[in-house]
Amino acid sequence: MKNITLLQPQKTVFGTGCIDQFAEDYLKLGYNRLFIVTTPVVKPAISTMLDKLNAAGIDTCFYEDVHGEPTITDFKTMLKAAEDFGADSFIGIGGGSILDLTKLAAALLGSTQQIENLFGTGLIERRGKWFACAPTTAGTGSEMSPNAILLDESDALKKGVVSPYLIVDAAYIDPKLTWTVPAKITAETGMDALTHCIEAYTNKFAHPMVDMFALKGISLIAANLAKAVKNGNDAEAREALAAGSMYGGMCLGPVNTAAVHALSYPLGGEYHISHGLSNAILLPSVMRFNCSANVKKYAEVALACGVEPGKDDEETAMRGVEFVTNLSKECNIPTTLTEIGIPHSAVAHMAKAAMEVQRLLKNNPREVTESDARDIYESLY
Repeated sequence: MKNITLLQPQKTVFGTGCIDQFAEDYLKLGYNRLFIVTTPVVKPAISTMLDKLNAAGIDTCFYEDVHGEPTITDFKTMLKAAEDFGADSFIGIGGGSILDLTKLAAALLGSTQQIENLFGTGLIERRGKWFACAPTTAGTGSEMSPNAILLDESDALKKGVVSPYLIVDAAYIDPKLTWTVPAKITAETGMDALTHCIEAYTNKFAHPMVDMFALKGISLIAANLAKAVKNGNDAEAREALAAGSMYGGMCLGPVNTAAVHALSYPLGGEYHISHGLSNAILLPSVMRFNCSANVKKYAEVALACGVEPGKDDEETAMRGVEFVTNLSKECNIPTTLTEIGIPHSAVAHMAKAAMEVQRLLKNNPREVTESDARDIYESLY
């Protein structure tokens, strides 16, 4: 068994309503200038927490100008706001984009390093300010991972920063914060979390210590995503998705994702398709492509999804692919690139762009050439 490093937050708090605990925990730390990255719609859900902070005399600054897939420019604008405020601590309360921006800002506030030089693994030089994350979607698992993603406008490609210094000091995973998330976002972010777990489990560098998180995440998400999409107030389904997303995030540091994510980056970078939707569309085709590389593991993925076993592993694995496709359909997620308006003429360019994401492609259980990438995209028309 090869060596593996599991990097986790110093504190992880999970449970419906647990965001209110943040204030009492924070007040014990001795900080007093808290930079809060969130959206206006979240404020009612964190009113009790804010009241406690205000009553204790904590200076807070709200940053709410985060839209869609954040760019390098967006990050620099937010970092400047945090510098002007004199932040000594951060909390991100929102979806993956908000959490990623928060992590990067906390890491780089006061640093001479420039974000453009940090795309890749292990390039941040030091720990930055104290920071916490509280996800409002069950999807990216960013609150548990050492990863942060930004769109580089210079080449219209999403790029990742990976560093142990992007592991949060504290994660507050409160399923109640996801109750008001619209069905469409619930569906797409849920498929993102499912992709994390499936890609981690079938990864070339998969590990038994991570496999247990991945399999549990698969089973929780597969059994509960459609329920939460159909009824956002289903507390049990929301809790299951939040836990599944958390498990997926725990897989990202030690193992990470693979070809689904690599092929999704051009969709987000050039066509601004949401990350979860891109992954959802690509996932069945990449699973089908990869299956021959480790049919036993893909059969185990299918069983974790709850499908009936076939006559052999190959048939079981294909039932898993069919399950994932049908889950997207049940959640009203498009299953082709045609449905989301990506022109067929874009295939060759997207395949070439995807080849630049070797950070993830090297993890894939089967080698993906540029020709393979074209074929996968082609299969989605």
